[in-house]
Amino acid sequence: MILQNQIDLKSNGKPIPDEDLKLLIKSFVENKIDDKSMTKFLKAVKTYGMTKQETISLTEAMLQSGKIIEFNEIDTYVSDKHSTGGVGDKVSMILGPILAAGGQAIPMLAGRSLAHTGGTIDKLETIPGFQTNLTTDDFINNVQEIGICIMSQTDSICPADKKMYALRDITDTIDSVPLICGSIMSKKIAEGIDGLVLDIKIGNGAFMKTINQGMDLGNALQSIGEAFGIKTEIVYSSMDQPLGKTAGMWCEVNESIEALKGNASQDLMDVVFELGSKLIVQAGISNSYTTAVSIQKDLISSGKAYNKFEEMVNQQGGHLNKANEINSPKHEQTIFANDDGFIEAMDTLSIGWATVELGCGRKTKSDILDPTAGIEFYCKIGDHVEKGDPIFRCFNSNNEKLLSGLELLNNSIRIGANQVDHILFYN
Repeated sequence: MILQNQIDLKSNGKPIPDEDLKLLIKSFVENKIDDKSMTKFLKAVKTYGMTKQETISLTEAMLQSGKIIEFNEIDTYVSDKHSTGGVGDKVSMILGPILAAGGQAIPMLAGRSLAHTGGTIDKLETIPGFQTNLTTDDFINNVQEIGICIMSQTDSICPADKKMYALRDITDTIDSVPLICGSIMSKKIAEGIDGLVLDIKIGNGAFMKTINQGMDLGNALQSIGEAFGIKTEIVYSSMDQPLGKTAGMWCEVNESIEALKGNASQDLMDVVFELGSKLIVQAGISNSYTTAVSIQKDLISSGKAYNKFEEMVNQQGGHLNKANEINSPKHEQTIFANDDGFIEAMDTLSIGWATVELGCGRKTKSDILDPTAGIEFYCKIGDHVEKGDPIFRCFNSNNEKLLSGLELLNNSIRIGANQVDHILFYN
């Protein structure tokens, strides 16, 4: 009855006392509160928000619901990055190996596809044999042995988040700032990290549509990081167009491999280097952001970054030698420009949903993803095109789904007479 009263309190826009909030989350994990009651709580949080202290307490309750990792056997800076989700965002697969090759310890708990955005775990699982469902002991050992491990969330780490997340996905509460904060930060703190950089995506293909919305989230996340003694920095980057050359499944892993070999689009590497520089400076490896970029470029040109990626893949049971062949699509189709002019805008949200239609995301929990599916981008905002020039190439292993994806892509770009500059960073 006390807990129900506290849910009613939030439903009336009032803050929930610290200990009651922690008990509420604990009770939900222990199945003492049903989904209907928790849905009422989640919707109230979305409607009325939370105070700074409530959000910190929520994060702590979610954190304390499971195991907290400690790296006692390594004497190095432990760090991670997180993105709020975007189309074509494969930064983790590039940045993680770079930082690990540079001497940092990188424990990454990564996610699966959410709405129109791709998931790092889904992408990595297109590598034959690659294991993402590891024990926490395996996770710790891999980080201690080779400096990096990327795995999916386990039942033992932040089970409150896992259970709440599943409910948020079906109750239209995904975009609630306090709930986003609790979800992100509980998992990151549980990783046992010293430092964190957060890439908050802004624009038509992001959950945060405006810079003001993004800054509200960024400030809240940073406050939580500081409350738990974690160095936390924020980067605000654009999601008004897809990041890099591809969006999808294996195609993004392949693009990441090429990036680690020095072959990548400028926008993708600009984001990688921006985030990486902050963590390199945090770790005390360099006190200059310019030097930090040079360090990352040297790790790529020397082959150390790609070698670290290969080492991680091998450590987690993966095999790259036949990945291209296994993930080769059966169907493809190209969309061409219907006019002369400049790419003035891209509907990144529609492009993201197109990848879902192709087989890169889930409409229901039981949906099986298509590892061969994706989109290749031939143009970016500001590029000049002539009628008949290729704009997108779509591919997958199901022709019916291919046609569905094409429908969403057909009107996803605007060609006009004006050359527009795309601004990648807001800060």
